[in-house]
Amino acid sequence: MSQSPTPGRIAVVASRWHADIVTEAVEAFNATVAAGGYARPDVIEVPGAFEIPLAVQRLARSGEYAAVAACGLVVNGGIYHHEYVASAVIDGLMQVQLSTDVPVLSGVLTPLHFHEHEEHIAYFTRHFRLKGEELGAAALAVLAANGSAA
Repeated sequence: MSQSPTPGRIAVVASRWHADIVTEAVEAFNATVAAGGYARPDVIEVPGAFEIPLAVQRLARSGEYAAVAACGLVVNGGIYHHEYVASAVIDGLMQVQLSTDVPVLSGVLTPLHFHEHEEHIAYFTRHFRLKGEELGAAALAVLAANGSAA
């Protein structure tokens, strides 16, 4: 069992793989929770999506956070491993949430078709900003339901 989390403190773990796109989600998440009255979340960066669950687990177990969010992009690069990575990440995040009793929110996305050309990068950059806002709104709702004060 984890320690009681610090009320109102939030962290977000972000992968650096496609950092230009993932950063959009992180910034939108931060702005949304700040607009909800919370301090700017602590941002922890990891190399890729596969490393996210361990970082989230360490934060959740620390007892310092009322919630932890994750942002990442898992792409189909033509080698059939993206589904395994995405599944491992989401399963890992759920395990952390259930074992620590700290809400864990996922903004780890796996687009079906992603190609590194201008049109897709522009589309997914906008899409990740929207997903970051939605992730922030979900964090606010979860924290309100759990009675965590800003």
